[in-house]
Amino acid sequence: MGVLRQEIGEVLRNVRQRQGRTLREVSHSARVSLGYLSEVERGQKEASSELLASICAALDIPMSQMLREVADRLAYAEGLMVPDTVPSDLTEQFSREFGRVNGGETAGAGAR
Repeated sequence: MGVLRQEIGEVLRNVRQRQGRTLREVSHSARVSLGYLSEVERGQKEASSELLASICAALDIPMSQMLREVADRLAYAEGLMVPDTVPSDLTEQFSREFGRVNGGETAGAGAR
């Protein structure tokens, strides 16, 4: 399993590369040295929350989005699959137990 700083670095690098931006551009916008940003991206430095906020702002992504991607990567590495939708078997179970949703009301709901 990866170290948290490595996962954060990989996510930041992936975002930057998807945007087609260079380390120099992002380091200038984030007001952090190019060498330090490079070390963060390679997982060699543990960035403070203030620095992560600055890097995320420079990349124009919410920190929560970056952390969500990091959390998903960690969950995958741990063998945990966290669905981002309701699994169909849970939907079916809910429908059996509580009735189908029709026009905003569940079947069997009392008249008002």
